[in-house]
Amino acid sequence: MLIHCESFEQFKEITSKDFVLVDFFATWCGPCRMIAPILEELSEDQAFKPNILKVDVDEISKAAMLYNIQSIPSLLLFKDGKLINSSIGYMRKDQIIQFCNK
Repeated sequence: MLIHCESFEQFKEITSKDFVLVDFFATWCGPCRMIAPILEELSEDQAFKPNILKVDVDEISKAAMLYNIQSIPSLLLFKDGKLINSSIGYMRKDQIIQFCNK
């Protein structure tokens, strides 16, 4: 499932439960635009376990500041409210899958 985050409260709620891959991005970021269709494809794949939460750093800067996001795209992986993995920069589909399976 792909969710476009609309508020800091929604960010906190979604990342506090389940298995969630958070994509911190900006609309003006080239690598962010390159990774977007990959995340869209993964969100439709039944075998891909985490939900995907897209967070625009320009719109929801409080979430980005909370995790000290200074470069984008940044992917953060949460399980039951705990940050379990993070990565900065563009990744191919196979790299994202491996990142989430660690």
